[in-house]
Amino acid sequence: MRIETCYFCSSRIYPGHGIQFVRNDCKIFKFCRSKCHAAFKKKKNPRKVRWTKAYRKTAGKELTVDPSFEFEKKRNIPIKYNRELWNNVFEAMKKVETIRQKRQNLYIMQRLRKGREIERERDIKEVQRDLSLIRSPAAGLKERKKLEEIAEQEERMQESNDEEVPQEIEMN
Repeated sequence: MRIETCYFCSSRIYPGHGIQFVRNDCKIFKFCRSKCHAAFKKKKNPRKVRWTKAYRKTAGKELTVDPSFEFEKKRNIPIKYNRELWNNVFEAMKKVETIRQKRQNLYIMQRLRKGREIERERDIKEVQRDLSLIRSPAAGLKERKKLEEIAEQEERMQESNDEEVPQEIEMN
């Protein structure tokens, strides 16, 4: 059983599914669903369509460089059937798949952490920029009252100092 990949979105196509398009030059294009086939006919670029794997890789949303991707390449070299070889190949495929999943998950977590840091910095800048909108009016009133009280006390002190100085002069 051969599992093909969609020419447009790179998803898997199981036997009996999908659409096959053969161009005049005998090039075969296989599509997983009519959505991909229609986009191909409209000459859409898969790297610019947001739901394709090609877009996710070019935008840096998925792991692109990894040695485990070398195993997925087609090799058109005929190999003589050997039961032990096939068993070893299937076990190796499982190991490679688990390794790839771990690396992919690690890459995603690093992207999420970086996104959260950027979001925090953006939030802090926004709060600092719009701090006047956040402060409650009551907090401003308390500060004003304190400032007014301090100003009144200073005025009283100055008035009392002004009154005391002439009295001392008269006494002398």
